Amino acid sequence: MTRKIVDLSIYLENDVVSDPPAFKPEIQYFSHENTVEQIASFFPGLKKEDLPDGEGWAVEKVSLSTHNGTHLDAPYHFHSTMDKTLDGSKPAITIDQVPLDWCFQPGVKLDFRHMEDGYVVTAADVAAELRRIDHQLQPLEIVVVNTRAGSRYGHNDYVAAGCGMGYEATMYLLERGVRLTGTDAWSWDAPFVYTAEKYAASQDAGLIWEGHKAGRDIGYCHLEKLNNLEALPATGFFISCFPHKIRGASAGWTRAVAIFDERLFAALPA
Repeated sequence: MTRKIVDLSIYLENDVVSDPPAFKPEIQYFSHENTVEQIASFFPGLKKEDLPDGEGWAVEKVSLSTHNGTHLDAPYHFHSTMDKTLDGSKPAITIDQVPLDWCFQPGVKLDFRHMEDGYVVTAADVAAELRRIDHQLQPLEIVVVNTRAGSRYGHNDYVAAGCGMGYEATMYLLERGVRLTGTDAWSWDAPFVYTAEKYAASQDAGLIWEGHKAGRDIGYCHLEKLNNLEALPATGFFISCFPHKIRGASAGWTRAVAIFDERLFAALPA
């Protein structure tokens, strides 16, 4: 069987606006030319000329948040408890406790690129898009939303670009058995700059992080800062997004990919 793999992850890199300034990653690169002393610390008396071509090793030192790059958020990130509307509130699971079968499932893409920046997607919007692509959600399917933010990665407005998923839209998915979702935007919720304007006018704290906070009622995970979603069809592929195993953490980095049979993909409508 012929398979095709589509990379859905952004880079971890310096000097690209992928996060607000206070949260950006920092990568220090050590090349073959400046690491001889590192090697010599293990082998006293070693000289540069003793090594093949006088080269050391290449290595990097990285300062990261668990929410830098393409990552998977655990329910613990959203709130201390989860599943209030199921069998009663219980401690929210951390990234090392996320069931692995959540992380490799058939994918469904909802195309919301036409929605304006800051728009909060509703349950009706989700239902309408599912009708458009003629798909009925199945438990554990991974639902990703393609927003305008995907086209703005690498630009200074990336963090403020794209629509966001509201509480009722998120619950619409969770109530149908979805347990892992994703977005190509900086956040599953609408960009904070727009929410801040609404909060200033209303003083309604329920508007803040409303999509994330759906995890209080039904525990779920979501991917943030996906990439290349426009290359995917609406259905007909699997998503693999196993997170890095960080004990007790709120998120873990992942190399998210879409996997599908090229023959099936070729038969799908554009």
